[in-house]
Amino acid sequence: MLPLETVTALVSFAFVASITPGPNNILLTASGVNFGFARSIPHMLGICAGFMALLLAVGLGVGMILAAVPQLQTALRIAGAAYMLWLAWKVANAAAVGEAAERSQPMTFWEAAAF
Repeated sequence: MLPLETVTALVSFAFVASITPGPNNILLTASGVNFGFARSIPHMLGICAGFMALLLAVGLGVGMILAAVPQLQTALRIAGAAYMLWLAWKVANAAAVGEAAERSQPMTFWEAAAF
């Protein structure tokens, strides 16, 4: 059983991270405005699942594995940089506001979880 101090710290971190205006909250706000609450539910659930997976990975000590194997850390940096470049490409080639509304759709559960 985890000590009460550890549980309190984890719950506090999860709460603050969930209400801080970061990219997920901004994307959810935009999704709610553009597609409505009901169509944004998979996006919300995906964010929750992704956040839980991140906390689980941290809790299981993935950081220690990355520290012990520098090659994994390098691979993660390269994959992260490639993902950021892909996101930049998507933003640079995004449709105009009027055009985007006609053909866009909310993020899926898996897209939001991966984000």
